[in-house]
Amino acid sequence: MDRAAALRSAAMLDPVPTRFAVIADIHGNADALSAVLADIDRRGIGTVVNLGDHFSGPLAAAETAEILLARPMPSVRGNHDRYLLDQSPEQMHVSDAVAYRQLQPRHLDWLGTLPPTARLGHDILLCHATPHDDQTYWLDEVRADGTTGPRPLDGIRTLAGDTDVSLVLCGHTHLPRIVRLPGGPLIVNPGSVGLPAYDDDTPVPHVMQTGTPDASYAELTRDKNGEWQVTLHAVPYDPARMAATARAENREDWATALETGWLAV
Repeated sequence: MDRAAALRSAAMLDPVPTRFAVIADIHGNADALSAVLADIDRRGIGTVVNLGDHFSGPLAAAETAEILLARPMPSVRGNHDRYLLDQSPEQMHVSDAVAYRQLQPRHLDWLGTLPPTARLGHDILLCHATPHDDQTYWLDEVRADGTTGPRPLDGIRTLAGDTDVSLVLCGHTHLPRIVRLPGGPLIVNPGSVGLPAYDDDTPVPHVMQTGTPDASYAELTRDKNGEWQVTLHAVPYDPARMAATARAENREDWATALETGWLAV
């Protein structure tokens, strides 16, 4: 795909479809992505939008890239996508570095065309984490002691800022969530296609885990009154090949997460 075509795929859809699917946080899991796209096709959903973090991980980055380049969709850049573009291999976290080694220049060129945010029509915003930052948890928070949980309403509202839309689609936490801000937008996180559990050390060491190995995505349908109805889908698939790929990279943490939805069992 050339740069112009990629930019068109990330531009506004106008008019906006009354039914579409939302995916996020694939992280190089080609088998989960294939399962989700097959489920979307089976349901007859014609449009898919993609909220970023496409490749990073010890899995199948190049294979994932080929799937995505063959199926243009409105997409935004995630924080790990940005790391793949902005950091040298020596600077990268091991998960980013493995993906970088697999990717071809044309895959990175495609990644470089993606914007940090995008709009569908004039009333739907796509972002990776929050409308203004690609690496801050929005609907969930990490507390000083490393525990996690839903972010209080005032915190969600603050991070929304001056967003002037009725629907915001975000990812990053890998946890499926739906929040309707009083007097503000409906916010939907579709969960993660490819990585149901992970740990991180920012802002303090913590774990995010869904407790299921299923691949996750969201379906949105606008009713006759103009309201968006949201269905969160969990798609079972066989994670064996991806788990074996993670183990071949000495990443037992990823293998366990893919097989169980937990980091430790």
